[in-house]
Amino acid sequence: MKDTENNFDKLSLIDNWQQVTRQMTQAGEQAKDTASDEVILLAVSKTKPAEMIATLAEQGQRHFGENYLQEAIEKISTLKSQAIGESIIWHYIGSIQRNKTRDIAEYFDWVQTVERDIIAKRLNEQRPSELPPLNVLIQLNIDNEDSKSGCLPAQLPELITTMKGYERLQLRGLMIIPAKTNTDAFSRTKQLFEAIKRDHPELTGWDTLSMGMSDDMAEAIANGSTMVRVGTAIFGSRD
Repeated sequence: MKDTENNFDKLSLIDNWQQVTRQMTQAGEQAKDTASDEVILLAVSKTKPAEMIATLAEQGQRHFGENYLQEAIEKISTLKSQAIGESIIWHYIGSIQRNKTRDIAEYFDWVQTVERDIIAKRLNEQRPSELPPLNVLIQLNIDNEDSKSGCLPAQLPELITTMKGYERLQLRGLMIIPAKTNTDAFSRTKQLFEAIKRDHPELTGWDTLSMGMSDDMAEAIANGSTMVRVGTAIFGSRD
């Protein structure tokens, strides 16, 4: 059943989303001794129209991730004018330059790609006072890859010590994009996550481990991921 106006198949989109949620449930059941009690599905909607996001929001999907700031702002503004927009939680998962921090701080509920203090400081200073603190994840370059962004594990203690003093940020956890050839990145990240939780009991909101995507979400869930980021398996290939 093709929606000719918006040029996408709503029934197929919903079916894809339901299939992903079933796969997540199965992965959790198969790894019940190591999986988190609750795993959040972050639907990565970059390059996809607001109508697709609205369709899934109507089905109960709440968390959506965007990489491209101007595109995201347009979709957020469009959906805020609709009743369904009130239920959506927006995550920024793209790279962050200094000139983007003001808009990110204003429009998003979560930011998953903070890797250095200057960005965290600007987000803290630019978060509007009428909004709740911005939920933040530190992007960790767990495999020390030159081609990827992220804080190195050795830099993590200093960054956390600085960031936990920012009152307009709520430090929630870690995000990784591991190397495709790495077989223990998820377990090593989980160990770091738990060590930080143990060493910093004052971080009362430290509860989120964002790891796993379409191809490896089952393995990530088995290693304690609390949030998986899935795009293609839900929305289809990118434009």
